[in-house]
Amino acid sequence: MSSRESSQSPEKTTNLHVGTIEPGVKKIDPIITVDDVRRQFGGLTAVDVEHLEIPRGVITALIGPNGAGKTTLFNILTGFDKPNAGKWTFDGKNIAGVSAFKLAQMGQVRTFQLTKALGLLTVLENMKLGAKSQKGESFFFSLFPFFWRKQDAEIGEKAMVLLKKFKLEEKKDEFAASLSGGQRKLLEMARALMSDPELVMLDEPMAGVNPALTQSLLDHILDLKKEGMTVLFVEHDMHMVSHIADWVVVLAEGRVVAEGPPKEVMRNPAVIDAYLGSHQDIDLGIVTGRIPKNTPKLS
Repeated sequence: MSSRESSQSPEKTTNLHVGTIEPGVKKIDPIITVDDVRRQFGGLTAVDVEHLEIPRGVITALIGPNGAGKTTLFNILTGFDKPNAGKWTFDGKNIAGVSAFKLAQMGQVRTFQLTKALGLLTVLENMKLGAKSQKGESFFFSLFPFFWRKQDAEIGEKAMVLLKKFKLEEKKDEFAASLSGGQRKLLEMARALMSDPELVMLDEPMAGVNPALTQSLLDHILDLKKEGMTVLFVEHDMHMVSHIADWVVVLAEGRVVAEGPPKEVMRNPAVIDAYLGSHQDIDLGIVTGRIPKNTPKLS
């Protein structure tokens, strides 16, 4: 990250936790709470989270090495996968087993590492799909345009406001398939905002994005917080994480090994060993608790 960007670092929100900072530390106002969630694929445990709370109204980054279970945890929390055990809540409501579309209606939306824009629909049509409680979705009402025409016009106006904000208004009549990878990321984020969410979950928002659009995406993520939304995102770019995140959660082998403000997390030995791999004399299994500390190291 350039010195110009670092000199304009956004103001971080602090005092988000209660007590000593450690994995599973309680938050003052959590929007998501996870308890004893475990997901196994055959003999492999992909996620094994004893307790985790995501603070409300701030930007939280979920980091960890490849295969740490980040996307699997994301899929569980958003209704795209089912765990073998555990429970979790959103805004105080138990959402274990709730389907993805119902979670979106409740105010929890997500984007994907590989964008899910519908390529044979125009950019504006993709945006309209993101609005909830549309009268025209009912088979009966769809037969009578006077029932839904006014609402559809309002949805179109809202979509254009967002497209202008994301600098995609000139692409409104183009097929989504014609957009670049970065533009599709912007479209997916803009479409997520059509439902007026409380929580926006972004799975590797910078993956495959042209560097020319990186700063634009960063600004839009920061805007989500300014507008009162909570952001939880998965990311490998540590410069981005330290720049915009208020809180960082580190996964390794499916377990939370560290969490806290970015600067503290980056200095945490567990993060250095589990994420950066700088200390080869400590087995990752010892960091996560999978291997007892007194187990002799194999030469």
